[in-house]
Amino acid sequence: MGSFSIWHWLVVLLVILLLFGSGKISGLMGDLAKGIKSFKQNIKEDEKDASMEAQATPQAPAGTIPGPQQGQATAAQAQPQATPGNTRPAA
Repeated sequence: MGSFSIWHWLVVLLVILLLFGSGKISGLMGDLAKGIKSFKQNIKEDEKDASMEAQATPQAPAGTIPGPQQGQATAAQAQPQATPGNTRPAA
């Protein structure tokens, strides 16, 4: 009782064709096909856009992090300090 035979399905199909007509059903199927086609096209465009964005974004070049500048540290240490006996400015 749970399954229908082929004859039951044919009668249901015949009733649907009589109610809606063959032109309306074929129009609905055509609209469905157009919808599926445009959906696939939009999915393909989204994948293309995503791949183009991945290629377009520049990545930071690999490099080294610069250490503290040695010139400033040694310049501060190299200045002669004034001693009590030496009052002349450094040249």
